[in-house]
Amino acid sequence: MTIDFNRPFISGKELDYISEVIESGHLCGDGIFTKKASEFLENFLNANKVLLTHSCTAALEMAAILCDIDQGDEVILPSYTFVSTANAFLLRGAKLVFADIREEDCNIDPEEIEKLITSKTKVICVVHYAGVACDMDRIMEIAREHSLFVVEDAAQALGVDYKGKKLGTIGDFGTFSFHETKNLISGEGGALVINNKKFVQRAEIIREKGTNRRLFLRGEIDKYSWVDVGSSYLPSELVSAFLFAQLENIQEIFEKRKICFLSYYNFFSKLKDLKGVGFSNSFSVEGSNHHIFYLLMPSHKLQQNLIDFLREGGIKATFHYVPLHSSPMGEILHDGRELPVTEDISKKIVRLPLFTSLEEDEIRRVCEKVEDFIKLKINH
Repeated sequence: MTIDFNRPFISGKELDYISEVIESGHLCGDGIFTKKASEFLENFLNANKVLLTHSCTAALEMAAILCDIDQGDEVILPSYTFVSTANAFLLRGAKLVFADIREEDCNIDPEEIEKLITSKTKVICVVHYAGVACDMDRIMEIAREHSLFVVEDAAQALGVDYKGKKLGTIGDFGTFSFHETKNLISGEGGALVINNKKFVQRAEIIREKGTNRRLFLRGEIDKYSWVDVGSSYLPSELVSAFLFAQLENIQEIFEKRKICFLSYYNFFSKLKDLKGVGFSNSFSVEGSNHHIFYLLMPSHKLQQNLIDFLREGGIKATFHYVPLHSSPMGEILHDGRELPVTEDISKKIVRLPLFTSLEEDEIRRVCEKVEDFIKLKINH
């Protein structure tokens, strides 16, 4: 039997809540389930304001608008991330400045950030890779010193604690993803966290296509009109209903993922000779949400060989990002600086199947296949 890389988890009430939406006749955004899911996230994150969006991409685009990105403003971000992190700012006319990552957690290196700041820098956008926190203390210190916005791309980091605060609530704005590959899902979907109250009203306007419709719906004005830039960033009520069913089971989902992660972690911790193979260390990180378990192979060739070996055995493992600075678009935008850690990690990382319904015997099969590969193919 094939072991998929990911299987979307259904908690049980998704269809019931979607049926409620259909029966209500209110299928567009900002209905009862959008309100319920937003309030749940505000309480769970202890956040000032959460606005649901139709994707994390949309939330990032809203954050870029709220940061007043203009032509030529510089945004520092990791190259080792999904393209949405970059596109959100590029669409506003920003110059992208790619920073290298740290080997120990695949997160942006704060010391690299500081070296790249110029008079044109406006935003630091961090990505909490694999649900592991960036060094937010240092990053916020740098941002305050230079009066910069901080946007947290927390697409993979829902629920992760960092010194008493949840990731996504530390910078000026946080963004989350509920894509089907994430811990909690709604097929597509996302959220923008606004950590400064002065941005809330404008965020609502941007989200409603640049209109002040939210004020109208609350009875604060007698008609609404076009007052700012914006786009259609609301999720449908069907998506919000699906998400709320997931949120109601958030602790169960997190616990099941933790069990899967620990099974991998314990197996590889006990192997006597890994022959240069490294693996995820986020077991020891405070509040990890166990989003990804990965191996680091000794070389690019062995990365590809392991992926092929597992697939031949019916196991779908995969690499992760092609660094943005080395992509066709990135080569046009990048200034030519080498990002050695980013390039090295991208050529060595192998992500193993990890999802809520992954069974213990499936995990054992994956582990044993990896062990077979290490014994047969590395230094043999």
